[in-house]
Amino acid sequence: MAKPRPEPMQVVKQRRDAALRALVVGVPYIRFLDINFDRRGDELTGVLNFDDKLIGNPFLPAIHGGVTAAFLEVTAVITLSWEHMFPRIESGEIDGEAIVTDPDIRFPKTIDFTVDYLRSGLPRDAYARAFVSRSGRRYASVRVEAWQDNHAKLFAQASGHFLMPQPPRDKS
Repeated sequence: MAKPRPEPMQVVKQRRDAALRALVVGVPYIRFLDINFDRRGDELTGVLNFDDKLIGNPFLPAIHGGVTAAFLEVTAVITLSWEHMFPRIESGEIDGEAIVTDPDIRFPKTIDFTVDYLRSGLPRDAYARAFVSRSGRRYASVRVEAWQDNHAKLFAQASGHFLMPQPPRDKS
């Protein structure tokens, strides 16, 4: 019996990109804030594209604290979902469209989320990266860092705990 041929890397890359795009496009609030993700291999960086509607204090001007918190939480949830689903995406078990249409695919739920505002978010694009500290069957712990021009100068950071999705129960 012949070994199955590995898929061309372009097919795998397209599947990964389609799955990530579906994760992001499937949430209207992510689209409203204009957050997208830059993927390099299995590493994601959230990008909050600046728009005047994100300003909370026009006198500074500074990005609204709620927008900053939402950006950090979205980055945490998408990164955690990505890591949780990545093996199934890689194997072809999940395709991009299934992420938003399959009722058996569930996402982590926030238990708590704490944000540290370190300095004002300036009126420009912002970036964030989440690091999964622990991910078990039921619970995950994530920390997130956000910066603008210089990764060494964070303007916000957060930590959160999430309830991991449980596999669907057998209906038989």
